[in-house]
Amino acid sequence: MATFTREEIERGIRRLGQLAVDSGLKIELVLVGGALMVLRFHARESTRDVDVAVLAPAEAREVRELARLVAAEQSWPNDWLNDGAKGYLVGLSSGPVVLSAPGIEVRSPSVAQLLAMKLSAWRDDVDIADAARLLEEMKGDRSETWQEVELYLVPGSELKAQYAFADLWEAQHGKN
Repeated sequence: MATFTREEIERGIRRLGQLAVDSGLKIELVLVGGALMVLRFHARESTRDVDVAVLAPAEAREVRELARLVAAEQSWPNDWLNDGAKGYLVGLSSGPVVLSAPGIEVRSPSVAQLLAMKLSAWRDDVDIADAARLLEEMKGDRSETWQEVELYLVPGSELKAQYAFADLWEAQHGKN
């Protein structure tokens, strides 16, 4: 299974931007998942793929075609860049630009939304470690933090997320 380091993620995204310029496009992405944990939070060394939501162009198909060209050039899997995590995006918050290059701009959602995504998924040790790292970034008491996160929970995952949040909060802050 392929993994992508910070340098490989950046190289792939920059190359995607170059191909966009050559095609007369401007790509706008929202980066989520492990790749964001690598680039923005330095939470780990690598990730299995680069999860994004495509904002522009409106036809995500165009971005997927260019991403396949990058995959072929780099000998990467065709799905190195994918929108598989978009099912965990409830609305879209505004966070900082993570990477900008000719032809491409990559943003992050807010920390609260990222934490909500991790709590909604809560699949494995990687999600738990990522969620713990994101909780460190949140300011405010338990109630304020939960109110921010709750807005972005995936419908149907609220109870699981609430229990996961309680466990995380207690591990980091005690029972307060």
